[in-house]
Amino acid sequence: MFRLENAQSLVGIVLAMGICWLLSEDRRRFPWKLAIGAVLVQAALVLALFGLPALRAALQGVGHAVDGLSASTQAGVAFVFGFLAGTPNQPYALTDPGSLFVFAFRVLPVILVVCALAALLWHWRILKWITQGFGVVFEKTMGLRGPPALATAATVFMGQVEGPIFIRSYLPSLSRSELFMLIAVGMSCVSGSTMVAYATILKDVLPNAASHVLTASIISAPAGVLLARILVPRTPEAEVSEPLKPEEDKVYESSVDALIKGTSDGLAIVLNIAATLIVFVALVAMVNGVFGLFPPVAGAPVSVERILGVVFAPLAWALGVRWADAPTAGSLLGVKLVLTEFTAFIRMGAIPAGGIDERTRVIMTYALCGFANIASVGINVAGYSVLVPERRTEIMGMVWKAMMAGFLATCLTASVVGAMPSELFGHELKPPAPAPAPVLQPTLAPNPAAASTAAPSVTSQPASKP
Repeated sequence: MFRLENAQSLVGIVLAMGICWLLSEDRRRFPWKLAIGAVLVQAALVLALFGLPALRAALQGVGHAVDGLSASTQAGVAFVFGFLAGTPNQPYALTDPGSLFVFAFRVLPVILVVCALAALLWHWRILKWITQGFGVVFEKTMGLRGPPALATAATVFMGQVEGPIFIRSYLPSLSRSELFMLIAVGMSCVSGSTMVAYATILKDVLPNAASHVLTASIISAPAGVLLARILVPRTPEAEVSEPLKPEEDKVYESSVDALIKGTSDGLAIVLNIAATLIVFVALVAMVNGVFGLFPPVAGAPVSVERILGVVFAPLAWALGVRWADAPTAGSLLGVKLVLTEFTAFIRMGAIPAGGIDERTRVIMTYALCGFANIASVGINVAGYSVLVPERRTEIMGMVWKAMMAGFLATCLTASVVGAMPSELFGHELKPPAPAPAPVLQPTLAPNPAAASTAAPSVTSQPASKP
């Protein structure tokens, strides 16, 4: 049933497109057909994936596969790290079972396993066929040329820098609009390895978490294409059609070689994620320490999270979040932009069931599922400087705008989901709470049990929590 709350999400759709139009390099060339088509494609995909019994069952199967993958990964982690992996048999008496969930041992190893499996599936050509299939879909439905369409599809599964590798030889000849679109789409989506990690973080607080995360990354690609085309309109005269030649950057000698190289690639990703989280959380802790010198405001200490919650609360409301949850949801949006989406997912996973509305949690899952953050700016500059060094100056001039496009693309996706009937996702709307929910504090415990004992700030957080 379509309700007022669903109509509220339409504000977010208009707002995302409107901001991009105001900042467009040519406001007279707004892609009306692409705008209507992209939103309809997103809505149709959501309705089909969650409304059709066969596809809904397939998505639930994906969720079971993710649970099995996580359990299998824990067997390997327990073999190497023993009781530190959070096994039931602990050498000490437990006073806080939630502390067994340690991010380094429960989430990061999943990325290693998924990267190894992705390499194996690529060697078996299964993932390659899937990527090429999605590339044809993007080419036919979004009006993309063959090379950018393939790179867009690869980005959905492989990541923001790994995707363009598949058309490396074409990058120097891409138009400015096409190059900007690839960077923006890369920040609109997430990679296959991180999809599983996010689902692992949210599975205790969000039913069908894997289904939502997978859907979010796929349907955010059309949103990224649309907003990129609005900000930097295409120039057909600069897009010369040319046949697509397969790249040979990912070649494995055997299945074992694919597993070994995939594991090595995964290790680099894991170390990068861990290092980024350590540095960015530490920086926020330092800033919060400075804010702690100031007197409390409205009965609570000033923090980065509170400030972000206030700044982004109106945007969260425009996505379809009820106003009682808007400060918390706004804080999550800000944390995603400043501290990476990994941190934002961890903090949302720390909100226990009932802490925010179920509909709010679903909408925010889609809003957070993208690589658009400050750290990704550096990742893209470094990656594209290697892939296409002759265009580094041009990339430096557009990467921040691409980050904004990626951020708003996930907001557009969340708005489309918010406009869908809540019954589609298996929950009913609840009446608004009588009082606003407290602004989310920067605890990093990724499950409800851990959240209940976490301290109210990063600086006072126990060392055992990620």
